Amino acid sequence: MEKRWIRKSSPDPANVRQLADALRVNEAIISLLCQRGVCTFEEAKAYFRPSLADLPDPLLMRDMDRAVRRLTQALHAGEKVLVFGDYDVDGTTSVAVVYSYLRQFFGPERIDYYIPDRYKEGYGVSDAGIDYAAEHGYALIIALDCGVKAVEKVGDATAKGVDFIICDHHLPGESLPQAVAVLDPKRADCPYPFKELSGCGVGFKLMQAFAQDQGLDEAPLHELLDLVAVSIAADIVPIYGENRMLAYHGLRLLNDPERPQRPGLDALRELAGLRFGLNISSLVFGFAPRINAAGRMGDAKRSVAMLLAETKEDAIARAGVVDKTNQERRGFDTSITKEALEMIENDSRLLNARSTVLYKEDWHKGVVGIVASRCLDKYYRPTIILTQSNGKATGSARSVAGFDVHQAIEECADLLEQFGGHMYAAGLTLAVDKVPEFQERFEQVVARRILPEQLIPPVEIDSELQLTDITNGFYRLLSQMEPFGPGNPNPVFESRGVYAAPDSARIVGNSHLKVALTQDGYHVVDAIGFGLGEYYEQMQQGEPFSVCYNVEMNEYRGTRTLQLRLKDIRWE
Repeated sequence: MEKRWIRKSSPDPANVRQLADALRVNEAIISLLCQRGVCTFEEAKAYFRPSLADLPDPLLMRDMDRAVRRLTQALHAGEKVLVFGDYDVDGTTSVAVVYSYLRQFFGPERIDYYIPDRYKEGYGVSDAGIDYAAEHGYALIIALDCGVKAVEKVGDATAKGVDFIICDHHLPGESLPQAVAVLDPKRADCPYPFKELSGCGVGFKLMQAFAQDQGLDEAPLHELLDLVAVSIAADIVPIYGENRMLAYHGLRLLNDPERPQRPGLDALRELAGLRFGLNISSLVFGFAPRINAAGRMGDAKRSVAMLLAETKEDAIARAGVVDKTNQERRGFDTSITKEALEMIENDSRLLNARSTVLYKEDWHKGVVGIVASRCLDKYYRPTIILTQSNGKATGSARSVAGFDVHQAIEECADLLEQFGGHMYAAGLTLAVDKVPEFQERFEQVVARRILPEQLIPPVEIDSELQLTDITNGFYRLLSQMEPFGPGNPNPVFESRGVYAAPDSARIVGNSHLKVALTQDGYHVVDAIGFGLGEYYEQMQQGEPFSVCYNVEMNEYRGTRTLQLRLKDIRWE
């Protein structure tokens, strides 16, 4: 698939010189830092060695004082607390953090957790959850990763004698729920300096404020940052500012072989075939799908129980159940993706459209978002995958860089019963008989609004390197820029005038390219390009080409070697 190479602007030379004089490291690293707004020695120090002492004061968050007062009141009055969370990774890790920290104060008889059933109760605060709290004598619900739009349901809970503390990070609606406290840095009236916390991050801030109010050492709370790091990775929030501090220290916990590891996460590590040396990518692809699978396939409480497991034996058993659920999810994912792609390939109208909208009544609701992402990877255009649930067509939308799929769906609002989301992902529900009209309308909207270049996947290139620049020392400096993710992406480099070393190119797997690259007749570097097997034949012609890539360390049978992970190849 053709890609757009977008070369980032070079940083201000004055900033580069200033930082180079202060740090005296590789110029390419200096340029990367300046591109990311790190231009002084103090900024570099905070970037490379984030300190938990620099975390913002949790009391800067609107309503935090009220939340802490109500939680303290519950503690001293002997009230019961129910920790309520969403069924995805952010929600389940949030519940694990707040429940495990508060349990030491409330005792197991006065605190419990509740995760709504995805299919019976849907997303967010549910009537069933409120009824459960009221019937079992819970005076306070702490809602995590949800609740900021639950105006009516929080009102119903109040009428039943159940108070709410909401810890959310989604955009609020026009009015806020009448809860005791609504903690959400995205509130228009919230002065909290960092707006991009995960839901688990907001829950962590509540625990931090509670610990400070009680005059407690925060070190035991910091032991929960491994879970916060998993939430940050899985929820794809920007990894700068406070998120970088939290993720950095969470990964340090996960990668410390001298520290007793959390049994549930350690069991997941084993199942995923991962070792120490975890990064954000490891959490996204190794941990998150397994934790998510329980909620996708029915019962997210299984994931929480695994995260809370206190013994290795219990954790292994619970992780095995979660992993089996993930295998089941992967089966649905694979078969439905295959079916969806065949629908596109066998219909010239769909094949040549500017959007993809597919509907089949028997597709599993828990994987339609994943299938939408897979179809987008293949055809790179705004994509909606729908199935039937409770007699309605319901599904998920995914979008391409720069195109607001939520806005496009909004133009079809008269055909929908409900929808919500953001620029790149959304959910929607409509009557089944409206699906054909919606498909046609959505295609018209996309065709009218999308720019031709938005249908070509972009690759943003940070800077150009010579292959001779790529050394173990360079990689050591580069790796200190981790954790990488949105807001602090893994740098992409470009090298020009590159050749394939003789007889080195080969196809591995179904469509992956393995090759040794050389430049100026020397300095050979191994490279792999996933899904780039289509370039194999052209590579045999002996002509020079350009590559863009990430630099990584490959480990095989105990030997570690530098490797380029190719993102694209372009002949000159």
